[in-house]
Formats: sequence, structure tokens, C-alpha cells
Amino acid sequence: MTEVRVRFPPSPTGYLHIGSARTALLNWLWAKKNNGKLVLRIEDTDEERSTQTSIDGIIDGLQWLGLDWDEGPYFQTEFADAHRQAAEQLLAAGHAYKCFCTKEELERKREAAMAAKQDEVGYDGTCRDLTPEQVAEKEAQGIPAAIRFKVPQREGKVAYEDKVLGTIERAYTDIEDFVIVRSNGKPLYLLCNVVDDIRDRITHILRGQDHTSNTTRQVLLYEALGVPLPVFAHMPLTLDLQKRKISKRSHGEVVSVQFYREKGVLPWALCNFLALLGWNPGTDQEIFSSEELIAAFTLERIGKVNSVFNYQKDDPKFFTDPKLISINEQYLRTMPIEELAELVKQDFIKQGLWDNAYEGEKRAWFLETLNLIRDRFHTVCDFATLGRAYFADQYKVEDAPLKKNILKYRELLNWLPMLAGRFDRLSDDDFTKEIAEDSTRALAEELNIKPGVLINGMRTVLTGQLAGPGMFDILIALGKERTIERMRSIEHLYSSLEDSAVS
Repeated sequence: MTEVRVRFPPSPTGYLHIGSARTALLNWLWAKKNNGKLVLRIEDTDEERSTQTSIDGIIDGLQWLGLDWDEGPYFQTEFADAHRQAAEQLLAAGHAYKCFCTKEELERKREAAMAAKQDEVGYDGTCRDLTPEQVAEKEAQGIPAAIRFKVPQREGKVAYEDKVLGTIERAYTDIEDFVIVRSNGKPLYLLCNVVDDIRDRITHILRGQDHTSNTTRQVLLYEALGVPLPVFAHMPLTLDLQKRKISKRSHGEVVSVQFYREKGVLPWALCNFLALLGWNPGTDQEIFSSEELIAAFTLERIGKVNSVFNYQKDDPKFFTDPKLISINEQYLRTMPIEELAELVKQDFIKQGLWDNAYEGEKRAWFLETLNLIRDRFHTVCDFATLGRAYFADQYKVEDAPLKKNILKYRELLNWLPMLAGRFDRLSDDDFTKEIAEDSTRALAEELNIKPGVLINGMRTVLTGQLAGPGMFDILIALGKERTIERMRSIEHLYSSLEDSAVS
């Protein structure tokens, strides 16, 4: 049985795009599914736009996502001689010819064809039938020549079977003689891509549907070079809600893999989400481990219809597609706590919140606290922002709980210190959830107020948040000393909070 070999060939002209990451992911899944090989090939022939920074970003992004490759990275520029040799082979076999038409001549012909409203405005074949003597004469004059592929002039259609789209056909008469080598001697993508895939023994080509216009021409190249076709599978594109292809120009950083890394999205959560953009497992399952996704993945379940990236710029609630956030939340809630702790540690180090005691005498408390607060968080970064009050004494009090729970009840200036006094009189052993709750409810009854006034006031002062874990779980997590100190400092805190709310 022939070994399955796929490739991921990004152009290093910018960051790793999430659309490119999806292409890499599906190729990776197909290789893993079939015990095959994934080849990483950097198509760096665009010298003006290709940069080492982009190459590093692509490799780093793939490694962060956990998408390992088996061969490479190979660089397309290293094989320029092979590309030119293939062009010479096509020339010698009569499948290509030299074209001496200048750019200006081609543009004039194109404009004339358009003005005459001709059906065909492509290349008119001026140089297709030049005799060897005519070619030699033009070369003697120093006229630079491109190399064009000679599309067969016959009835019928070029056809291939696509695993996603079915039979794809295109009439020979609809395909102009296309350039495979520029007049400056540089081979074009169409030829380079085919030559590289032949060299790398690629058996399956999984790529976006925007490449379908290239594929029929590449089929002609495969046939002319005498090589069997690989299996093609053209995946649906990913569009936004306005049916625009997602791009940096239209959507900014939100389409880059690095954006999600910085936002605290888990690598496999992003892979899980990307897999569902255009691929359907055939069940209601949405959360997949890598092993489950490899087992479930098939080419036949890749959709034909473009997928939708549900992103709305400046959405105050969601910084990206809500489905991705939901998937990430589920991973945060269920992943082993030690794994989560390592991710939080890395972010805390960047934010200046890390305490080495969290790997020493405070390890048990650190893990218990992470486990307590993670259910309401969306990303790893939330532990340093929304959860900051558990790990630092300087934290933000949000406007919503401030207005709802504090500014409405000025009496809390006396009530919370009063409650703090009752907590202070408890021994450390008696400072438990149950006794703290009993003390709070008893004071509320004495003051003839609802217990929620005290409980919500405490939550706001102690965490700065409107919601979170159970209030008395929070007390135990913060500890008796910090709880009492924060509740007693409400008067000092109140004026600054009130000023902030008014402004």
C-alpha cells in the first residue's frame, strides 16, 4: 500500500493565519489517521515579501498548536534548479514554448479584446507556433522570453476527481497557454508547486477552494510530466458574517494564531475549533481530544459550503467567535489542574504575579484556588485579570458590581467592618465556610436587611467582581487575615470607588 504523504506549504509573507493553521491541521489529521507523513515546505519564492520573521512565526505557531511535521522544513528556493529543469523538459517534449511578447504588448492586446467585447481576453497564442529559426532569431536579438505551457488544442475537458467537490471539469478551450517561467528566468508557483509535490511524493493535496482555479492547469502539468495525479480535496473557505474571506486587512489581528496565544486560548482548543470550520463529524460531538479527532476525521465529511467565522469587530462581550470561547472554557474547566497550573504560571510570570511559593509551601492553596475559580473563566489570561484579587492585593473593582452592590448601600461603610470584627473574634479553626455564613446571616437579621446585601457587598470588596464562586468559598480561599483587612478598608476604598463611578 502506498504511504500517505501530505504537505503544508505556507508562504512566509506574514503571520500564521488561522485559515492556514486549519489547512495544516487537516493535513496533519489525515497523515496521523493513515500513519502517513506530513511535509512542511516553505514556499519562499516571493523574495520581496518573504521574511525570516515570518518563517519563524510559522514554525513557532505550528509547534505551539502541537502540529508536528515529519519532514522539512524544506525551502522552495533551494530547488530552483529542479524547477527550471522541469521547464526545459516540457520545452523539449513540445509541451511548452518560449514567448517573446512583452508586458506592454500583452496589455494592449488585452485592452483591445475587452474593447471589442470578445469572449476571450487571454493570451492569443502569438508565439505558440514560432519556428525554431524564428525563436533563434529573437534570442539572437536579446529579446527576453517567458516559457508558456502549451495547452492541447482539442475538444473535451480536463477533469479530475475531488474528494470534497466531486468531478471537476474545465474545457481545454477555456484554458489559455499559461506562463510557467517568467522572462527573468524565475519559475512560477504553478510549476514549482507541482515539481515540489512530485519530488516530495505527495499523495494527497488538501487545500482551500480558492486553489481550484489552479488545479486544472496543474493537472495538465502532471500529465505532461508523465506523473500520476495525487488525490485532491479542496476545503471550503472561511468567511465572516458579511461573507468576506477572513483576512488581516479586513479583520486585523483576530485572524492570526499569535493573537489567540496572547489572549490565553489553549492550543488544542483552537485546533478543535478550526477543525469544525468546514468539517462535520456527523454527530453532535464538539469537544474532541487529539486522538478522538484523528479517529473521527475523514475527507468525505469535509463540507462543500463555506464556513462562517462568527466575529463582530468591537463586540464588547466576545473578542472572537463565541464558539471558540465556549470550547476554550470547557477545556479550562476539565483539563488536569497541574496542566492548567503550568499555563497560569507562564502567564503570571509575564504579568509579574508569580510567587515561587506557589511551587512550594503554597502549592496546595494555589491548585485549590485555581480549581475554585476556573469554572467562570474564558481564557488563561482571565486568572491574572478577573482572578487577580486572589493572588494580589491590588486589583480592579468593576463598575457594574460597584454601582449595584456598594454605592446603593452606603451603610456598608459600617456594616462590613462590623462583620469583619465578628470574623476577627473567631479562632482560626472556627473560620470555616459554615460559621462565616452563620455569622453573616445573623448580622443581617440583627440589622433587618437581606443577607444578600452583605454577601454581595463582600463579593465586590473582596474580588472586584459581580459573580464568581460561592461567597464563603471565596472567604476561605482568601484566608481570614486578607478577608478582614479588605472588609475593614472599605472606607478608604469607598471614596476612590465613588469618584471612579461618578467620573
